[in-house]
Amino acid sequence: MTPSTAEHAQMTVEEFEHLEKHAPESVKLEFIRGKLKVKPMPDQRHRAIVMWLLTQCMQQRPELLLYPEQDLKVETYRNGRAYADAALAPVDHFVTQAGMWADSSGVLMVVEVTSFDADTHLRDRVEKRDGYAAAGIPVYLLVDRDKDALVVFSEPMNGAYRHCPSYPFGSTVRLPDPVNITLETEKLKDYAN
Repeated sequence: MTPSTAEHAQMTVEEFEHLEKHAPESVKLEFIRGKLKVKPMPDQRHRAIVMWLLTQCMQQRPELLLYPEQDLKVETYRNGRAYADAALAPVDHFVTQAGMWADSSGVLMVVEVTSFDADTHLRDRVEKRDGYAAAGIPVYLLVDRDKDALVVFSEPMNGAYRHCPSYPFGSTVRLPDPVNITLETEKLKDYAN
């Protein structure tokens, strides 16, 4: 079970938002499980994967958009702040939201593409997974470049995803409700390292 953010927080959410607002553009800061995290800037293959996914989503579900680098309020009571590599939501979903950090309600799927840094395991495979599940985001798609696989987390319940099948690059992957998109992932082999 995840410890309460308030019990172990390094700072308040307000202090984090002030710090993040004044950070240089070359740094992306996140606040997950009450801890300050630095998200690495994406490399070119990382960006190519997100753009490939964006194209797939637009072709199959034109009423939705995959918003790259979307800042979201996550975790229980929205005390976390995460930069999702991408978030799938209805067209203009975030337009009416005030402030920098968008409420994650209404987001159908978040996407993270692993980076090649020491923190990627804890950040992308554990902390963000748990934060997105706690926020009730229906699908979390992890593009795991260390394993050349897609992991599809779905059916969040009590702060955890109940299903998490993994598919190697090259597989046909059907993203479950409410996403309902089928990915032919052969192209991802081109982006493998």
